[in-house]
Amino acid sequence: MKKTEPYGFMSIFYIVMKLPLFVKVTLLALLLFLVTHVPLMAQQGSPLDKPITLSLKNEPLKQALDKITAASGIRFTYNETVASSQAKISIEAKNQKLENVLTAALSNQPYTFSLLDQEILIRFDAEKLKKPNAVPAANPASNSKFTVSGTLTSKASGETLIGATIRAVGASQGTSTNEYGFFSLTLPKGNYQLAVSAVGMKNEIISLTLDGNKKMDLALEENSQELATVNIVAKARGSRDLGNPQMGVEKLNIQDIKNVPVLFGEKDVMKTIQLLPGIKSAGEGNGNFYVRGGGADQNLILLDEVPVYNASHLLGFFSTFNSDAIKNMSIYKGDMPAQYGGRLSSLLDIKMNEGNNQKFGVSGGIGLIAARVNVEGPIQKEKSSFLFSARRTYADLFLKLSSDSTINRNQLYFYDFNLKANYILGEKDRLYVSGYLGKDVLVARDVADINWGNSIATLRWNHIFSNKLFSNTSASFSNYKYNINIKEDVNEYNIFSQLRDWNLKEDLQWYANSKNSVSFGFNSIYHTIKPGEISATGNSGILSQNLQNRYSWENAVYASNTWKATDRFSLTYGLRISAFSILGKGDYYDLDGNGNIIGNTSYASGELVKTYYNLEPRLAMAYQLNENSSVKASYARNAQNLHLISNSNAGSPTDKWVASTNIIKPEQADQYSVGYYRDFSEHQYELSAETYYKQLYNQVDYRNGANIFTNQPIETQLLYGKGRAYGLELLFKKKAGRLTGWISYTLSKSERKIDGINDNLWYNARQDRTHDIAVVAMYKLTNKWTLSANFIYYTGDAVTFPNGKYQIDGVNYYYYTSRNASRMPSYHRLDLGATKQLKQTKKFSSELVLGLYNAYGRENAYTIFFRDKKGDPTQTEAVRTTLFTFVPSISYNFKF
Repeated sequence: MKKTEPYGFMSIFYIVMKLPLFVKVTLLALLLFLVTHVPLMAQQGSPLDKPITLSLKNEPLKQALDKITAASGIRFTYNETVASSQAKISIEAKNQKLENVLTAALSNQPYTFSLLDQEILIRFDAEKLKKPNAVPAANPASNSKFTVSGTLTSKASGETLIGATIRAVGASQGTSTNEYGFFSLTLPKGNYQLAVSAVGMKNEIISLTLDGNKKMDLALEENSQELATVNIVAKARGSRDLGNPQMGVEKLNIQDIKNVPVLFGEKDVMKTIQLLPGIKSAGEGNGNFYVRGGGADQNLILLDEVPVYNASHLLGFFSTFNSDAIKNMSIYKGDMPAQYGGRLSSLLDIKMNEGNNQKFGVSGGIGLIAARVNVEGPIQKEKSSFLFSARRTYADLFLKLSSDSTINRNQLYFYDFNLKANYILGEKDRLYVSGYLGKDVLVARDVADINWGNSIATLRWNHIFSNKLFSNTSASFSNYKYNINIKEDVNEYNIFSQLRDWNLKEDLQWYANSKNSVSFGFNSIYHTIKPGEISATGNSGILSQNLQNRYSWENAVYASNTWKATDRFSLTYGLRISAFSILGKGDYYDLDGNGNIIGNTSYASGELVKTYYNLEPRLAMAYQLNENSSVKASYARNAQNLHLISNSNAGSPTDKWVASTNIIKPEQADQYSVGYYRDFSEHQYELSAETYYKQLYNQVDYRNGANIFTNQPIETQLLYGKGRAYGLELLFKKKAGRLTGWISYTLSKSERKIDGINDNLWYNARQDRTHDIAVVAMYKLTNKWTLSANFIYYTGDAVTFPNGKYQIDGVNYYYYTSRNASRMPSYHRLDLGATKQLKQTKKFSSELVLGLYNAYGRENAYTIFFRDKKGDPTQTEAVRTTLFTFVPSISYNFKF
């Protein structure tokens, strides 16, 4: 038997060279454009080498830069913080290099410069601040330490700022705000200047005399960056924290996805994350996604801490998340923090906006097939606020224009509502109430009526016990259900299914000292699953049945600590202990090796059937090689007790969620990861490379010929085994300048080995893809126009095609051998977008968004099925269907 080895460099090179020629050419061109954009321009004669002659005395910084531009023709790029600086610059230069002139002029100022394209970037640098008495303490021998804590918000809206950084200038100590804007920083007694920064906000320096514990709530001003005289740097993207041990995490705010072109022009968080490495689309027009070789059900999706079990509208063409209501999102690719669990592959954590507590505002948009509106404002100024967002498609309105009664009586639409309110109860308490309601309706009059949707609600209470201990208590409700009504002549039958959760969660964060940050808490969820309720009339032969409800109680406790061992080395370690209890009322079965029922046991209401316990350790470490690069490694174990039973790649509202039973055991996964991270050119560029290996246990797949709609227990249709997944993920980002964007590439393998399938040999998981490439670019053409594009290529999905056919009584039947041994054709497309700013004032703004999905009209295969050739049933033909070729879109957005 030939020995298989992990991918080496030459193997990767060989595989890449096997890609289609046009893909290699397209990818190479885009790579060269992004990666060499700055270096090649710099080689064409650096602006820093240009000699200048100039005399200035105590000139304000902005005016000084303007005069340098007038004298040399060299342009500068900077943000509003630099433009509004009161720093005074003096220059006496005669035929000197501009680099030497700037070095001398800024030597005693908190600003640095670097080359950006053919312009020079000027940026604020807190490290250069002159700080009187900024040593840690008046008495260096003193061991006194005190804590400064508080909440960081936006001055314009009152929204809390997540992931903002607060650090002591000239010292190694620093911290960041949690998901509710709270921070705590412990320092030795002394005088400090604190540098405070957040994405999209002006940097601030706060003077602080720390001679006791202090509470300090801060509000930052937005960085409007609306200077007409200069080329503005794109909004700072939250640079990856090189010293943070957390791996496999990507964070985006709503501005990051604003210009990414998507289908029908509707901005979509779910579609945007699929352009990141390690995260794969489940197919065109599909809301599901796969992370690091895991299934679609192995992703935990949270909206304001509440699980969302079906995150798709219109069978996957839209997600349930209205971008107008979203504040930011984070996705963890398997290495999730200990407070999260219940899924094997990823956590997608989405936070809703809190509402503006300073002033009222309305925003929205109108597109080709959908419209949305967002209203927010204070309930009591600076104390409380509300947010209301609504969205609806109106494709069904176009159906009414048809003169055909079989069309104009049909319906096809969805709607959703987001609601949130928050109340500041006092200095130490804050209350949040949020909810979501969404529903899809698909009606073919006199044929079928299908509707499905989610409803969630949550109540959260933040309490600050002390300057070092923060608490978040949440109580929530989640309900997902679908209802199908089918009519066939005089026959009619109805299918109803439901998954309902009640959830209580307590999270505490203890900032023990300057080196240790501890998180601990618990989570308790009561699940009720109605697998299916079928009622039938007429003589269709379908029998009414009511499958038994399943009840379970899922509990977990956790604790973790992030320890900053040295200035270069950090370690996060933790443990999550989960317990899943199966409860009555109901019958639980015993099966033989062929899936036949050989016995059952009945349990009374509330009676304990079985409890599964799982220890889930987490370990991550980071070593910072220098201030621009680091290496990280991690290990995580996860367990999962809810399983999605589906025999379709496309994802359907009728897919069944089932809980672990006496037969279906909890799924488990061990993931090992190693990564390298580097920043370039003053954090304007970012490169990351991660490799992982994942072992999976108790994986679920179908028996050959399974029927998930049988009236038999679902366990009779299933088989169990193990899996493995491994891969390499590369991400390169350009985060500043007129051109921004990223390139992501994933090389991966995902396999399963289940007794009873494929002769008990390893076979491809249906989400297995060798290559996945995405190139995303945004270009600021003028102050009015922004252009965007993304190119996507991936290897075709693993599928099972027939290997032959046979005939019985004159009827042809197909037979199949190896599971998932065939491939769909490779998928690729190019999307284009353009945004024009129509009007921009302090009180009103509007824009026009144009898009072209699949710009070169690639006919990607959506499905391929086989049939007897017409006129010659001895021959077989493959029939390929395509969803979209060219799809233009236009939408109008406004805000006032």
